[in-house]
Amino acid sequence: MTELGFPVFDCDNHYYEAIDAFTRHLDPRTASRTIEWCTINGRQYHVIGGKVSHAVVNPTFDPVALPGVLKDYFRGNPNNENPIELLKQREPIRPAYRDKDARIAMLDDYGLEKCWLFPTLGMIYEEPLHQDPWAVMQVFTAFNRWMLEDWGFNHKDRIFTAPYISLVDVDWAVSELKFALDNGATTVVMRPAAPTTVDGPRSPADPMFDPFWALANESGITVVAHAGDSGYNSHGYGEDNGFSAGFSQQSRPQPLRMATMFDRPIEDFLGSLVCDKMFDRFPNVRVASVENGSGFLRGLLKKLDNTAKKMPGWFQESPSETFRRQIWINPFWEDDVHEVVELMGSDRVIFGSDWPHIEGMPEPLDYIDELKEFSPEVQKLIMHDNVTELNTRRPA
Repeated sequence: MTELGFPVFDCDNHYYEAIDAFTRHLDPRTASRTIEWCTINGRQYHVIGGKVSHAVVNPTFDPVALPGVLKDYFRGNPNNENPIELLKQREPIRPAYRDKDARIAMLDDYGLEKCWLFPTLGMIYEEPLHQDPWAVMQVFTAFNRWMLEDWGFNHKDRIFTAPYISLVDVDWAVSELKFALDNGATTVVMRPAAPTTVDGPRSPADPMFDPFWALANESGITVVAHAGDSGYNSHGYGEDNGFSAGFSQQSRPQPLRMATMFDRPIEDFLGSLVCDKMFDRFPNVRVASVENGSGFLRGLLKKLDNTAKKMPGWFQESPSETFRRQIWINPFWEDDVHEVVELMGSDRVIFGSDWPHIEGMPEPLDYIDELKEFSPEVQKLIMHDNVTELNTRRPA
């Protein structure tokens, strides 16, 4: 309980992966096709699918940039600061970034009752392997076993860590979802992208993936679509040279990518779930959009309903109503949360600080300033109750 008068459940915390997070359970004979470490000029990098990854400056995370160091930059950069210079502010890795009991102490220090915990590198390492579904399966099978060992999927009913799922192979996705359920997971996480199967890319709501969505529907687990590398820097409009949210890998400025790198992937992903009628087939599936912001929301809801008018009979109801019933939105802290409440309702908005990432909040409860004009009841919904509902399995 905080001085706010209610407990806080943060829907977006992150760990920084251990050095062996991807390799501890990975067959070393697959390394050249999956993931291995290399040293270049005295610095360590991951080699992913045979190619050195520069997606992050230092994948060992020691030292690491300060939490929330880009907070003002992402709210319009009022001080006209250079993000590269801001990111030079580094510190030794904190125990709470890799140790679950140290993380509990951090929750106490920052006034958080509970949190969802998501990958850092794990959210950007499917894209470099997406043309090799077998390698994706090998890497994330190993990754999820590491996650269970180091964090658990439910630690002391306070830290809830999400196994990573890809739909590159539906049988594997079902198997990993069963593994998650058997080990107490309350959420699973995937990137907002069309998975690339052995037969090419497919909509995540393609009926070929129905066995996965059927199990999610039956079990009542929440599926989180979390921002990651969704491959939107490979469409020709910008350099395809590392993670699309990176700052230092490009040889020239990438303003279009900066303008659209979050909105486009999640708009397409969530729109496909509605338009391809996954929720009609599986009405008990709940999807939470985390760290994708809300800039896409008004336009997408309008486009969905306009499409329904142009395709009479395709949708069973107004698609925007389907969207509002099945999907929860975590706005960026710099988004207008009042607009999100207007569009979705206060029972479909969830608070996430993105701690300890550079673009998040320096301290999670800094976000309360964004909610000061709401009633205490609405604040509690956004900061606690809505995530608590999603964190409870709701079997069909």
